[in-house]
Amino acid sequence: MGFADNDIKYLKGVGDARARELAREFEIHTFRDLLYYFPFRYVDKSRFYRISELHGEMPAVQLRGHFIQFNTEGEGARQRLKGVFSDGERLMECVWFSKVKSLANLYKPGVPYVIFGKPAEYRNIWSMAHPEITPYDETSPPTGFTGVYNLTDVSRRKGFSTKAFNNLARNVLTHPGFSTMTETLPPEVVTAYRLMPLHDALREMHFPTHPDRLAKARERMKFEELFYLELQILRYSRERSLRIPGIPFPKIGPSFNKYYKECLPFELTVAQKRVLHEIRDDMRQGRQMNRLLQGDVGSGKTIVAFMTLLMAVDNGCQGALMAPTEILAGQHYETLRAWGERIGLRVELLTGSTRTAKRREIHQGLLDGDIHILVGTHALIEDGVRFRRLGVAVIDEQHRFGVAQRARMWKKGEVAPHVLVMTATPIPRTLAMTVYGDLDVSVIDELPPNRKPVTTVMRYEEDRMEVYRLVQRELNAGRQVYVVYPLVKENPKLELKSVEEGRERLAGIFSGWQVGMVHGQMKPDAKDEQMERFLRRETSILVATTVIEVGVNVPNASVMIIENAERFGLSQLHQLRGRVGRGADRSYCVLMTKRNIGGDTRKRLNVMTATTDGFLVSEADMKMRGPGDMEGTQQSGVAWSLRVASLATDGQILNLAREAAEKVLDARPELVKNPHAVGSRDADHLTLSDASLNILTAEMRYRFQRDYDWSMIS
Repeated sequence: MGFADNDIKYLKGVGDARARELAREFEIHTFRDLLYYFPFRYVDKSRFYRISELHGEMPAVQLRGHFIQFNTEGEGARQRLKGVFSDGERLMECVWFSKVKSLANLYKPGVPYVIFGKPAEYRNIWSMAHPEITPYDETSPPTGFTGVYNLTDVSRRKGFSTKAFNNLARNVLTHPGFSTMTETLPPEVVTAYRLMPLHDALREMHFPTHPDRLAKARERMKFEELFYLELQILRYSRERSLRIPGIPFPKIGPSFNKYYKECLPFELTVAQKRVLHEIRDDMRQGRQMNRLLQGDVGSGKTIVAFMTLLMAVDNGCQGALMAPTEILAGQHYETLRAWGERIGLRVELLTGSTRTAKRREIHQGLLDGDIHILVGTHALIEDGVRFRRLGVAVIDEQHRFGVAQRARMWKKGEVAPHVLVMTATPIPRTLAMTVYGDLDVSVIDELPPNRKPVTTVMRYEEDRMEVYRLVQRELNAGRQVYVVYPLVKENPKLELKSVEEGRERLAGIFSGWQVGMVHGQMKPDAKDEQMERFLRRETSILVATTVIEVGVNVPNASVMIIENAERFGLSQLHQLRGRVGRGADRSYCVLMTKRNIGGDTRKRLNVMTATTDGFLVSEADMKMRGPGDMEGTQQSGVAWSLRVASLATDGQILNLAREAAEKVLDARPELVKNPHAVGSRDADHLTLSDASLNILTAEMRYRFQRDYDWSMIS
């Protein structure tokens, strides 16, 4: 057992009882766990400030001086202690709202102290609430940067503090065995990417000696996290590409050519053509394609999917498209059937509502090969559905399906079909490289020329009549309107508007128009009927919750009103906005909110009004919320493995880490599980010793003990 693996109870200052608390509250079991439990922020105790130097939004600072007097004010729970502090030139006020009696007896006027805290200014008077106070010792200089550790309420009650963690970190760093702790990155990688050595980085992370040294240490630890994450993802990706063959599609045949030359209803954009070339290159190589197709709402993913399916047909195979809801599957079916009929292809629809006789007919048609393309819901992955030769599976809005459901599509033939995963939720590149790191990513990053950007505005309650005039104008022009609410029923405690209340009010205001309602508590049949009525233009206004976020394509809808918009995340707002702007008419998205919203909320809504680019929206969303809430990253294992690095802000380091991981796998292909693996590219002169190979395998075993199968994310 090496130094890093020592049980934490053997560290000076710990023992059995404290070890149990460290394990329960912080998941710290070993010396290494403690070394990697880094401060979440740092305070500058490298110098003493003067009160005259304080300004604006300063972080916590330390000052040297003495108290002139203390006064206790108020009674009971409102009691507080005030102290007047002098640095010899100017005065400031210190205030405490708890432990007033004990503190009043603890500190004495005239005694030299060092106070530390965050200063605040009110009416030209500086104050500091609950400052940290220590006696001033002129023989002890300022201590430099000090780390502040995340603590839980339970740990605080048990006596843990930042000071206690500082002491434990100092004990492990000064332990004689620390010098024997082995590097966690291959020395070749440390040298090639000019990274700070591990021992130096760990010391700087806990006890920084200079801001520049701390920045270098953080860069090294971020690189380490992202390197091993990318290495694990790429290992599985390469192993799968070697293990799972794909049906080779050597030719572009009559179906594709005839449709492209004679039937295509519009000119493809440059982005659509580029994506089709990428897909074509994948499918002629004899390995299974696993490609993520990203494209904003209205960018033309469906025509790309259809032409991908035509490649399968031209090479003697069948195609399938799976959608998350019956309505969406039905819309895809109507679109693909109309396109397919023009070149003599048979397209069928299979959902949970398909009658038994029709289901039998479809099953037989699939086995005979008479059905070229099958569209459906999760009904496609039922055991009774068997294809003669499934060549391509397209999965729309993939995050609506579980991993196991998607994987069952692979088992529909002797050779796994090529997989094209589509999403209208733009994913930041750094997130796609991790959550979908084993997929090749294609992006349709332009809209067809006939699509007009949706005009997005923020409006307040006093603007409501102006908004209703817009609705009336669009209704008079024959168009339709969505109104989205955060709640189904009224909740007085939350002061939020509800669907039921909204439908009643709108039906009264727009009495000459049919107003429909749909929400998640309705039975599926009733919900589908309301959506179908809106699609058939039998209702002009659809009042809904976010169940329409991924839903029907209604080109005639031109207005989206989102009530209490401050309650929704950016990605959700963008998805809702995507319900309009699908036709040639100008469309509008109105974000209804309170005037007195907070600064962060206003910033979020301003992003929506400033851009309709889904990728810009998603980048902003990730920077504001972090990556853990987006696209299920916490479920996928990404969030838990990142303690220092951030997918929102460390894209440049991620790119370098991925590059390094690729070079390592090229240099030592035995890291890939498949014993017959070979390097995929020139290793760019990076060679790894056997000792480095041992470092890599040991570190991956430590970091990925649960052995996540990243290849199944797709």
